[in-house]
Amino acid sequence: MTTLPDLRTARRRYVTACALFWLPAGLTIAPLILLFTERGMTMAAIAGFFAAHSLTAAALELPTGGLSDVLGRRAVLAAAGLLNLAALTLQALGTTAWVLTLGMVLMGTARALSSGPAEAWYVDTVHAHVGPDAELRTGLARGGSATSAALATGTLLGGALPWLLGLGPDLGARLFEATSGLVLPLSVPLLLGATVDIAFVLYVLTALREPPRAKATLRGVLQGIPATVVGGLRLGARDALVRRVFLSAGAVGCALAALELLTPGRAAALTGASESGAVLYAAVACVGFVSSGVGSHLAPLTARLAGSGERAVMVSLGAGASGLLLLGATAVSTAPFAMVLAACGYALVYLGIGAAAPSENELLHRSVPSAGRATALSVQSLALQLVGALSVLVVGALPSGPLPWLLAGTALVAGAALWIQRDRSTPSCAANSTNSAQVVGERAS
Repeated sequence: MTTLPDLRTARRRYVTACALFWLPAGLTIAPLILLFTERGMTMAAIAGFFAAHSLTAAALELPTGGLSDVLGRRAVLAAAGLLNLAALTLQALGTTAWVLTLGMVLMGTARALSSGPAEAWYVDTVHAHVGPDAELRTGLARGGSATSAALATGTLLGGALPWLLGLGPDLGARLFEATSGLVLPLSVPLLLGATVDIAFVLYVLTALREPPRAKATLRGVLQGIPATVVGGLRLGARDALVRRVFLSAGAVGCALAALELLTPGRAAALTGASESGAVLYAAVACVGFVSSGVGSHLAPLTARLAGSGERAVMVSLGAGASGLLLLGATAVSTAPFAMVLAACGYALVYLGIGAAAPSENELLHRSVPSAGRATALSVQSLALQLVGALSVLVVGALPSGPLPWLLAGTALVAGAALWIQRDRSTPSCAANSTNSAQVVGERAS
């Protein structure tokens, strides 16, 4: 008989699993696009890589939802870690477009598999000890905090490592020569992330013991996938407020896609070198994660000041859109004042998205019955991933300058405009401190 961890131990293990899974994702944020550029890939090709990641994650978002019920939370999480390990290795060492594409596809698959099992394991364990009325918010909030901290730490470390390798005896150049160009300084953070993934898999297999539960059959899960997809689409079609939430998620996906694709190159152009650009981008991305966390913390205050959760979403997304417009207005200038405005715009985008997410999800949970809640969240994530994938292709094909930023800003303005007319009165929302970290994490991975 499996001995389950006590509540405090379960919370600690859940937080540790969150941190170990998202740390490798943070390590890739600063160097990944610059590494692809160093490998000779064009911006259009890089956009294709990220589209492959997003489309894979989107295609598997709903089908993989039931796998943890069939195979177990621990098995699915371990599989996600192994796929992430393979993906980071291919990205770090790959020199051809098809290898890099395969790495992004594997990373997208890992992202889809990892969506939910860790949280489900924690909830299952708490319910096994206390019952279905157990208090979950504290543990889930700490998991969200661990995710944000891991992303921020990984981003700083991933940006600093390539730069540090170029100092003193220039270990980066020696590593390049010793591996015949296979390992670049920008590859090192990804290889470190692969090492962390090994630790993640071992930790999941040894620490996340599962409570006994009824298992569904694989055939039942596979047969239920079409009904799940259709049910989620019908949900958005028949409820105007839920539809707004889904469309707003798509607008956020467009904004985040533009930020992730364009900011690394802009940082490298400003500093004059890929390695120093990665350091600058790491610092900027860290500011973004902190801003997202601050926005989430301010969500209840925003709702109170705005008068309702719907108005809070409109104000928050509008603030994020103004940040993208600032980035577009300063896209062709390297003057110090323009750079300050660009930094403020970048932080404002994440602040607005972070403040909107808790209000959106509170409204969603009020409108969706318990039986359809998981489906609604999956469709919301699917909208973000799909629009992000399409947006990265469009943004990558546009000429550099203000236009790509203005396109993303327009999308977020449209997302805010959805909330101008209200269909129903909704009280001010309560904060959901984990949601903004999960939204940003979905794009960062």
